[in-house]
Amino acid sequence: MLKVSEKLDRRKKYTRKVLKESLISIMNEKPVSSITVKEICEIADINRSTFYTHYADQYDLLDKIEEEIAEDINQYLSSHSFIIEEESLQMSQRLLEYIAKNKWMIQTLLSEHGDPTFEKRLMDIAQRFMMNNWRDVNHLDEDHSRYLSTFTVSGAVNVIKDWIDNDMDQSPKEMAVMISCFANYGLYYFE
Repeated sequence: MLKVSEKLDRRKKYTRKVLKESLISIMNEKPVSSITVKEICEIADINRSTFYTHYADQYDLLDKIEEEIAEDINQYLSSHSFIIEEESLQMSQRLLEYIAKNKWMIQTLLSEHGDPTFEKRLMDIAQRFMMNNWRDVNHLDEDHSRYLSTFTVSGAVNVIKDWIDNDMDQSPKEMAVMISCFANYGLYYFE
C-alpha cells in the first residue's frame, strides 16, 4: 500500500507533467506571450489554484521546462570525457537520441513560438564543454577556443533544427557522424 506522501508525490509529478505538456501543446500554435494560465489549465483539466501552487505563471512554467532539459543535457555532458574523437561522436549520437526521444518538446521550444533564450541556453552548455576540450587538446587560447566553439555550435544547432524540421530523416548516428565531420573537416569533408 502506498504511503500518503508517496501518493501526493506521484500526484504532484503527474500535475506538473500535464501542465508542461499542455503549455508545449499550445506553444505549437502561438508564442508564450499570447498564452494564458486559463488556457493551460483548460487543456490540462486542472484547476487554476492548483496551477498556482506549482508555478507563478506561464513564463515560470516555461522556464522550469527549459531548466529541466538544460539540466538533463548538462548532467549528461558532465558524465563524459571529450578527449577522444570517438567518444565525442558517441556523445553527439546520444544527445541526438535524447532530442529524438523528446522531439515534440524540443521542436516546439526551438520553433518560432519558442523562447529564444532556450536555444541560447543550449548553445552555452555545448560551447562551455567544447571550449574546455579544445583548449586542453589543441592548446588554444581562450579567445580562439570561444570563437571556434561559437562557430561550430551555431552550425550544429541549426543543422539539428533542420533535421527536426525534416522529420528526422536521418538516424541520430548518421547525424552525429555528419555533424562531427562538418565540425572537424569543414568543406574539406566533401573533397
